[in-house]
Amino acid sequence: MSVDEAPLLSVRGLRKEFPTRKRGLLRTAGTLLAVDDISFDIARGEVLGLVGESGCGKTTTGRLVLRLIEPTAGSIRFDGIDVLALSAADMRAMRRRMQIVFQDPFGALNPRMTAGELIAEPLVVHGIGDRLSQEARLRDLLDRVGLAISQAGRFPHEFSGGQRQRLCIARALALDPDLLVCDEAVSALDVSVQAQILNLLQDLRRDLGLTYLFISHDLGVVHHISDRVAVMYLGQIVELGPRRAIFSAPAHPYTQALLNSVPAAQKGRRNFFTVKGDVPSAANPPPGCRFHTRCPLVIDRCRSEPPALRPLGDGREVACHLATDTTAGSETR
Repeated sequence: MSVDEAPLLSVRGLRKEFPTRKRGLLRTAGTLLAVDDISFDIARGEVLGLVGESGCGKTTTGRLVLRLIEPTAGSIRFDGIDVLALSAADMRAMRRRMQIVFQDPFGALNPRMTAGELIAEPLVVHGIGDRLSQEARLRDLLDRVGLAISQAGRFPHEFSGGQRQRLCIARALALDPDLLVCDEAVSALDVSVQAQILNLLQDLRRDLGLTYLFISHDLGVVHHISDRVAVMYLGQIVELGPRRAIFSAPAHPYTQALLNSVPAAQKGRRNFFTVKGDVPSAANPPPGCRFHTRCPLVIDRCRSEPPALRPLGDGREVACHLATDTTAGSETR
């Protein structure tokens, strides 16, 4: 993204609190802070990988961006438009430009509808085209995702897991969106099928000029498809930057620990530490740096002062009091 080019998606200070209730009681007992003051941009045509452990707030972030759930605070601008200020009717029109691919392709598809009906449904709902043009669009979409028109009459249970995810991708493309939020879109698939779907997503990005927010816990998958990577921990972004910089020279101890957990990523890299202990509760996050309860480098400042996400160099930003260019991991290929 050039200096003068505005991002397609711009998120600032995004926050989401969920009320918690005691068992058997209707009154609110507290709040669970799922996403806490995160900010990021995605340039047009870019893939931003959002990675972190389960429960860190990745999926909530993706759904907030699409306004599938409403944020507690913050702003979301899509192509310069304030998404949170849109009326229900305007948001319905905006959804044509912002679509999602869910983790479980079987759960995302109505088992009583055929593949053709599922893919054409967005066109029908939004009143796009007549029957002939919708059928032509169906043929084009099936071809783009590697399925045959002869399969349009089949039901979801008659497809393999990879084929079902292709159906979900085709349905997401039906309205010709600009942005796709891929929420663990390949995690439920076999490794060989994962590679096929990732290659398909890359081809679609090239051919259609798509932009992706790619959510995953799999660092190998994120490395394969992303241009930039945002690392989340307990509702906050702790490191953000170009893929090469993040994977070759991770600056935040949590990022280093994540990479150390991937055997393939350790080749040629200095030995980072392994994360120990459990993730704290988002309903009662620790003060200061939220990672300090598991970090072997912790100092007193970490326990009381939350680190701000700050520029580090090479296009990276990191939220760590100790991180400098010299403390980043050694480069590996």
